[in-house]
Amino acid sequence: ERVLERDGLPGLTLRAVAREAGVSHAAPTHHFGDLTGLLSELAAIGFRRFNAAMIAAGNTETLPLMKAMARAKAYVAYAQARPGMYGLMFRTERLDMTRPSLHEAATASFEGLATAVSLSRNEKLTGETLEALSLDQAAAIARAWSLVHGFTTLLLDGRLKDILHRLPEGTGVDQLLDAMLRSTVSRPPAV
Repeated sequence: ERVLERDGLPGLTLRAVAREAGVSHAAPTHHFGDLTGLLSELAAIGFRRFNAAMIAAGNTETLPLMKAMARAKAYVAYAQARPGMYGLMFRTERLDMTRPSLHEAATASFEGLATAVSLSRNEKLTGETLEALSLDQAAAIARAWSLVHGFTTLLLDGRLKDILHRLPEGTGVDQLLDAMLRSTVSRPPAV
């Protein structure tokens, strides 16, 4: 993880990891098989930490909508704190999603997202109901994920700087995200 955050994904090689760990060049290959194995296991660790951060954030709130918003903020905060890990977790072309540890961790992360979205909609999706979503449920999950993931990607890529620069003094990333999240909450029709 230190190599990833310091040198980025291009610098994360089996040899670099061996050097960082102070072991022989063959040790990572013996343990992970190849670079894809190493990256997949590292991404599994990232997903477990990512999910734990969102669960912890959600547990600070009592109302389902506020839980979902807290989870979204934790999503962005995790990515800001660990941009290399976050980037790796969503670079599926470099990962083997069939590895049990990665599949389990990524699935738990998706289930957390789906559950949070469903609770904010006064629904309860768990177990089998997560396996057969209605189009409306799938759209709500995709909408929430797209909003937060897109915002996070734009933020990490520096693409929000122009918008952030134009905000009132003292307003920053957190306030922008909060306003975006609140604007997506359905409002009762006007009377």
